[in-house]
Amino acid sequence: MDDFDRKILKVLQTDSGLSNAELAARIGLSPSPCLRRVKALERAGVIAGYAAKVNREAVGLSVSAFVEVQLERQTHGATEAFLAAVDKLPQVVACYLMTGSLDFLLQVVAPDLAAYGDFITHRMLKLPGVKDVRSSFVLKEVKQPGGLPLDHIG
Repeated sequence: MDDFDRKILKVLQTDSGLSNAELAARIGLSPSPCLRRVKALERAGVIAGYAAKVNREAVGLSVSAFVEVQLERQTHGATEAFLAAVDKLPQVVACYLMTGSLDFLLQVVAPDLAAYGDFITHRMLKLPGVKDVRSSFVLKEVKQPGGLPLDHIG
């Protein structure tokens, strides 16, 4: 990976909707070599996909919470069953397997507190193997997930 590849990744992390010609102009390459590099980064799995950033509040999802989940047992089967169930819940926008006193950390969104409460009571607490659930609500998003730092590469 060289400077042009890093430039491509930095630009696409902030604006993946650019045309190839616009991307090439921003990084200082002609369109053909720029496209070849982008395709090579896609084939190598460095670029995992493209997505639009949707403002959750603009689409009526005003509640965001981080949910700590502890399982009754942390066996392979219990973990797999929990993950399969979580994967089917659209309210869970991120899920992390953790070390320490909790097993999983989830980011959950909902239209309002009533909907969130219903989700926890009727969905989360009924998932296979769940022993304990604790919520922390987001009061303000100070820094949203964005591009990865790439200066350490090559």
